[in-house]
Amino acid sequence: MTALPRWRRQLVRGALAGGGVLAYPTEGVWGLGCDPDNAAAVRRILALKRRSWALGLILVGARLDLLMPYLEGLPAELLARLRDWPPATTYLVPDNGRAPDWVRGRYGTLALRLTRHPVAAALSALFGGALVSTSANPAGCPAARTALRVRQYFGTGLDLLVPGALGGSAGASEIRDLATGKQLRPPGTRQSR
Repeated sequence: MTALPRWRRQLVRGALAGGGVLAYPTEGVWGLGCDPDNAAAVRRILALKRRSWALGLILVGARLDLLMPYLEGLPAELLARLRDWPPATTYLVPDNGRAPDWVRGRYGTLALRLTRHPVAAALSALFGGALVSTSANPAGCPAARTALRVRQYFGTGLDLLVPGALGGSAGASEIRDLATGKQLRPPGTRQSR
C-alpha cells in the first residue's frame, strides 16, 4: 500500500468507518467516495452533488475479488469478459441483489469499475471492498480535475481530501453494458452527472 502513508491510512479508515465522505483522484477526474452500504454517507454525497439517488452510482474496486459480491451469479460467459477488464472502463452488470437501491438507483444493473489508479486502488484495498466513486462535481458542472476545484465545489462538506495526481485519462471513465458490449458513455467525458 505504497500510495498512502501510514498516518493517512489511519485517517481514511476512521473516515470510512464513521460514515465519512472522501475526495480522491481517479483515472481521469476527482471522485467522491464512501462506504456503499452506509446510506447516510451516500445521501451526503448525493446532497453535495445535488444528484438524485435514482441515477445510481459507480462502485470501484482495487481487485476483482473486491467486486465479486456484486458479480456472484453472473453467467460464466459474462464473467469471462471481465478477466481482461480494460483500464478506466466502467461496466453495467446485472444486479444480483447485493447492492442497495441507493447505489443501484432505479436500474436493474450496477456500475462497477476495476481501478488501477494507485490512490483509488489503495483506498479500496484499505477498505477491503468496493467504494462509491462518483465524479466530484455538482450536477451540471464539469467534473473536478484538480484538488483546488474540489475544494471550490464542496468546501468543508468533505471529511477528507486524499491528495494525488489524476491518471492518464482525459476525463470520466467509459461506461459499457457488459451483456451487450454497447458503449453508453465514451471515455474522457468532461461533464459527469
